Parts: sequence; C-alpha cells; structure tokens
Amino acid sequence: MTRRVLGNGLIAAAVCGLAALPILSSGVAESAVQGSAPEALVRRLTAEQYQNIIADVFGPTIELGGRFEPDMRADGLVAVGASKVSVSPTGLEQYETMARTIAAQIVDEKRRGMMIPCKPAAENAADDACTRQFMVQVGRLLYRRPLTGAELDAYVGAAALGAKLTGNYYDGVGLGLAGMLSSPKFIFRVDVTGSKPDRSGEYQLDSYSKASHLSFFLWNSGPDAELLDAAASGDLTTKRGLARQVERMLASRRLEAGVRAFFIDMFGFDQFSALAKDTTLYPKFSTKSATDAQEQTLKTIIDRVLIERGDYREIFTTRKTYLTQELAAIYKVPLATIQPNGAPDSWEAYEFAPEDPRAGILTHASFTALHSHPGISSPTLRGKALREVIFCQKVPAPPGNVEFDLVNNVAYKTARDRLKAHASEAVCAGCHKITDPAGLALENFDTAGTFRTTENGEPIDTSAVFDGKNIKGPADLGRAAYEHPATTSCLVNRIAAYGRGGVARSDRPWLTELESAFKKSGYRLPELMKAIALSDQFYRPAPVQSAPETSASAPPRLGTVTPVSTERRQ
Repeated sequence: MTRRVLGNGLIAAAVCGLAALPILSSGVAESAVQGSAPEALVRRLTAEQYQNIIADVFGPTIELGGRFEPDMRADGLVAVGASKVSVSPTGLEQYETMARTIAAQIVDEKRRGMMIPCKPAAENAADDACTRQFMVQVGRLLYRRPLTGAELDAYVGAAALGAKLTGNYYDGVGLGLAGMLSSPKFIFRVDVTGSKPDRSGEYQLDSYSKASHLSFFLWNSGPDAELLDAAASGDLTTKRGLARQVERMLASRRLEAGVRAFFIDMFGFDQFSALAKDTTLYPKFSTKSATDAQEQTLKTIIDRVLIERGDYREIFTTRKTYLTQELAAIYKVPLATIQPNGAPDSWEAYEFAPEDPRAGILTHASFTALHSHPGISSPTLRGKALREVIFCQKVPAPPGNVEFDLVNNVAYKTARDRLKAHASEAVCAGCHKITDPAGLALENFDTAGTFRTTENGEPIDTSAVFDGKNIKGPADLGRAAYEHPATTSCLVNRIAAYGRGGVARSDRPWLTELESAFKKSGYRLPELMKAIALSDQFYRPAPVQSAPETSASAPPRLGTVTPVSTERRQ
C-alpha cells in the first residue's frame, strides 16, 4: 500500500513557492518561455501520452490514481483537438491528485533507491544538492527540455520546505515532484520558436520543440534522453543529425506504439467507450469483445504495415487477421487456442478462406459494430464512416425536418427495402446516394459484426454501384477501397495533421509531395512517416488552420486525388 505523503496543505505551500514562475492557464501559451516568437501552438497531452511519459520516466508499474477529462476530436482527430482544449477546475484537481499519487510512489521505500540517484545526508532534513541532482534528471524528461534556473530553484525550494514541514527528506522531494507533475508546463506541449539564423524574417522551432514533435509523432511519448542530447548539441538543426535520430526512432520497437496511437485516433476507437448493444438480441457482444475488436484491427494493421512492411492499402483486402475466442464466437468460426504445451494463448493468427466474403478491416467488428445502432445495423452509418474516416470526404448532415418513420418501418424486411422507401423522399435521396452503396455492401454483418445471409427471413442483397464500380459484397468493397485514390490521399492528410496538430491551405504543396513520395515507396507507411519527419514543413511553427473540406456529395472518380481535412461527425 503506497504511503500518502503529500496533502492538500503541502501542495498549496508548493504552489505559493512556485507562484513566481510563469505558467499556462486554460491552454494559453507561456509568455516567459525562452525563445519568444509569434503565436505558438499549445496542445494538451492526451491521456495516453500522459500515461506513456510516466511509464517511460518512472516505469510501467506506477499507478496514476486519477481520471482524465475527455479529449476533444477536431478535423477528424483527437491530436488536432488537443490544441483546442483547456483544463477545467475539476480537471485540475484530477491532475493534482495524480501528481500526488505518482510522487508518493516514486519516493516510497520500495522505489526511492532506484528512482533517486543519490542519498541525502540525513533523512529527516533537506539536502538541496541531492534534490537538485534528481530534479535536473527528472525535470528534463518531464518538461521535454532542461529546467530553467528559476524553475530548478523553485522545485528544490519546495522540496526543502516540504522536508522542513514533515521532518522527512523524501516527503519533501515528493512535494517538489508533485508540483512539477501538476504544472501546465508538463501537461501542455508548447512550440517554442525563434528567428532563423539567416535573419530572413522567418521563424523556426527550437531544438527541444523539434524533439517533441518528433517523439510524439513517432512514439506518442516525450523525447528520450538520447533525443534530448541531440537537441542540446544542435544535431537536430542539421540534416545529417536529424536523419540519424529519425532512423534510430523508426528502428525502435517503440514505433509500434506510435503507429497504434495514430490509427486509434484516425479510426475513432475512442468512441468504443460509449458503444452499447442490445444484450437481449446480441448476448455475445460484451465489453471484452469490443476491446478485442479494436485489438484485432490494430494487430492486423501492425502485421501488414510494420512487421511485413507491406502496402498500406492491403489492410482493406487481407484475409489474414488475429482472433480470440470471444471474436471467433461473434464471427462464427472455429478457433483452437490451446498451444502444444497446454498453455492458453488469447490471440491466434487466422486466415479466412479465399472464397469467404470477409476480407479486410472493413469487415472487422471494429468497423461494422462501431458504426451501427444498438439493436440494428446501419448501412448509412457505415457508408458515412467509410467516406469520412477512410476517404476524408465530408457527408452533409441530414436536414432537421427529415422523417425516419420509413427507416424504422418493420413492414420492410431488409435494410435495403427500408432505405429504398426512405430515400424516395427528395430531401433524403442526395445523401443516401453517397453513403448507402458502401453500407449495403456490408449488410452481411449485423450490428454486432456477426456474418449473416438473411434478415427477417429475407435474403440479403449486398450488390451496389460504388463510385461507378459494380460491387457484389464486402470483399469487393475492400478491393474498391484499395483502388480508390482517396484512400491514400486521406491517410497522408490525416497523418500529417496528426503529427503537426493540423494542416492548413498553405500545406497543400507539401501534402502533394508526400502523396507522391508515398506512391513511389509502394505505399509503405514507415517510408511516409520518415518523409514527414525529415521535411522542413513538419517543423514549421505558427498555428495551423484546417484545410478546406471536400464534400462527398459528388464522389470523386477513380484517378482523382482529394487530400482534405474534415471534422468527423459524432
């Protein structure tokens, strides 16, 4: 049981001791951070980034002991919404609770010997020299830059005050660390800029901001010690030094965490937290199967784009995937999970037969179940998700006076019949032409993702004309997504916006260059990430605005490329 050493009174004392330091408030940039320049992009750490940094700095066994406020999705990504959110008073209390909980674990008797690189002269009094050594080491990793002299003095002073009030050196160190962890300087990422050496009037990110851009993009966490060393030495300001760090980080096992974070964001898997199914109608769909559905898709993607270094588009056509017993029950396929030595294995590689209509991630429960209603499938929601999530095409919202009686009319046995009757209304026809063909091709899957051939006793017709192509079902839809130019242009747009915090109209030439490089690489994701990480535009400072949206009211023909940024409707 972790001993609680930091009370509200001591935190208040620490706040008083640190009051002279400039801080962030509700997402507003620090004015006193060195390298003052035009407006800077400020992003709150996502919950996963916060967790990753704590695990990287202090180890994976540290418990946070608090809750995060919901992240915000903008232009299709939480990574973009991070620059539009602040911290409420309740959220601040949670950050302070987590700071105290984490700090108490770092200084407890089980961990202090491993965490603190020195021993105090006496355990019942302050030792500024030892505290300073610890704060320099930890502060650099938490703040993604070296602490300023004023910051270091303040935290060492807070630790000394805590030791005096409690009569315990380690309690004092915990107080100073808690103050550091609850500071907006840790909770927010701030781009620090300065003038270019050539005095061209342009600005550039400083080396530590470049290091943060790079690490959060590739690893979804703060810079490690080696990357910070490169920033300190000036290596990141040279093409050779930057390339050396990019190659190292792309070769690291931590790249998988970064790729996972991107696809979780792009595919909107945060929405699974609110996903519900009618348990009476679909008893096999549970919280566990919903979690497994996300992991199935992520494992499939990692296998194709990282382990095999394959064509990104193959995630829409591959019949190779991974299943658990829970997913096998939903998919109605046999799965043996007992290994030769008798040990259970929760995940098994699985490949659907060539004649099976199930192929690609669009047939995974992570797509079909997520984009359905609790008690019934929805071709419209699925088609809308394909347009907005995979193609970056904006689907207009339905008019406020639309009647949905025909959509819910049980006299029509299949979704196709119900939608045909509903779309006969002139006000509805336009949007349904955009969404429904793709969604009807996936009607073999009920709202839980289970494969079926009939609905209410009637055979399901999955044929459709999708963007000028005749398709017969889910496998054909996956092939159409593979061949559609918007699939790759959307990925380029999304991952560039994910890394930079958004893209602007002025980024259009850069996005076009990235699309060309992506195509030349055989649509290999690591090569695209490398091209982004080495480009000057990736490190361009100043706030970014959304690129103009492309409406899906007139779907692009095959052969046209439409990189866009859209806000995904919730």
